[in-house]
Amino acid sequence: MSQANGGQLKIFAGSSARELSSEIAAYLGMPLGRIELGTFANGEIKVIVNENVRGNDIFVVQSTCSPVNDHLMELLIIIDALMRASARRVTAVVPYYGYARQDRKTRGREPITAKLVANLITTAGAGRVLTMDLHAGQIQGFFDIPVDHLSAVPILADYFLQKGIEDVVVVSPDLGSLARARDMAVKLRAPIAIVDKRRPEPNVAEVMNIVGRVKGKTAIIIDDMIDTAGSLVSAVDALLDRGAKQVYGCCTHPVLSPPAVERINGSRISEVVVTNTIPLGADKSSGKIRVLSVARLLGEAISRIHEDLSVSELFV
Repeated sequence: MSQANGGQLKIFAGSSARELSSEIAAYLGMPLGRIELGTFANGEIKVIVNENVRGNDIFVVQSTCSPVNDHLMELLIIIDALMRASARRVTAVVPYYGYARQDRKTRGREPITAKLVANLITTAGAGRVLTMDLHAGQIQGFFDIPVDHLSAVPILADYFLQKGIEDVVVVSPDLGSLARARDMAVKLRAPIAIVDKRRPEPNVAEVMNIVGRVKGKTAIIIDDMIDTAGSLVSAVDALLDRGAKQVYGCCTHPVLSPPAVERINGSRISEVVVTNTIPLGADKSSGKIRVLSVARLLGEAISRIHEDLSVSELFV
């Protein structure tokens, strides 16, 4: 990669994104930066940057997925190490932004942790953030530095277009995901439906009604993440009970907290399509889960940011 005004481009991988970072580096035709990550005997995180980064344009790839606090702290320490090593700019590439669901106060004396995390990343020294499918788009405004917000909807939509499914209806699992479902519906040239549900408590959802026509159609449920899969499985049952032929699920972030995989395997869903913003270990593997890569999209965005080109053109 040629040098722009901001110095040489280098990519460093956090421990939660080694495979994805390698794919991004391969797309850009460059090696990953040399960095040593580990812990001291007392559990504190150890970071050693093993190459010169002075004056360079650095991108650190790290999803703040489980264990969330460890990966978040590691990201902050990597950014700090690079800035103290005189990097010209450090961009935090956070494919999955943890704590995003705590983006507002829903009752008294609650924190707004999504804002706190934004402050931490900025204070650590990041000059820019590149992320994907935030749980709430307004989180971009929590940062006082530029944020490039990518979407995996085109990648997910292309997958279903290649399958050649007919009579499709795109289903939003709640009102909050309606804009995402509309984007998918436009790309698939399909109508939309909405699951009307309520949450009596966190990670518990009750389907009240289905708004829209689903009888005789193949339903594709799209969300930003799948956590315990309780909402997904409830929506699948409701759609099939109302006459849908079959149901697919898709999301950008496969959080898949227990017992998500067991619920998916035991459900009537045909397939769940996710991306690799969060690495899936052996404990999260399933014959019903298909993983698509976002490396090319992130790699192209990194290249454009480095060269001071438009990132929004990726969505034209």
